[in-house]
Amino acid sequence: MADLDRVRHWADALITLHLDPSWTFAFDNAKKRAGLCNFTVRRITVSRYLAARYEDDEVHQILLHEVAHALAGPRAGHGPKWKLIARNLGYDGKSTHDGEIADELAPWVGTCPAGHVHYRYRQPARAFACGLCVRGFDKAHLIRWTRREITAAARRQAAAAAGV
Repeated sequence: MADLDRVRHWADALITLHLDPSWTFAFDNAKKRAGLCNFTVRRITVSRYLAARYEDDEVHQILLHEVAHALAGPRAGHGPKWKLIARNLGYDGKSTHDGEIADELAPWVGTCPAGHVHYRYRQPARAFACGLCVRGFDKAHLIRWTRREITAAARRQAAAAAGV
């Protein structure tokens, strides 16, 4: 589990080393997205919930990923320019993370007939079939959604685990 003060220190050091002084770092409250490069406000953010779950190396890779976005520019996406910059920074991951999410804070929980559990942070607006069971849509693998109450105590516990 990464220490959030240490993550802030790494982020500030990477920004100082690679970006101009107008860039800043902050933690955000994302539950599924590990990091974000916001070109409008020139800020790199990392999810406090996910950083507290990941090991130091994983969080460092998230920071390198986002710094590469800042260096590559807003139009680069995850294309060749971004890939080259990311690799030169020492990034060895993928374009998107596939790590753990803060599923205990998801108010919508879905289960398919085979028992696979899915989480959503917004109410599903349409029918979904289980992607673990079948490619494409098949009513036989329909996910049944239920809403669960996320208590203030659960939010406090997740925030405490994240060091907030």
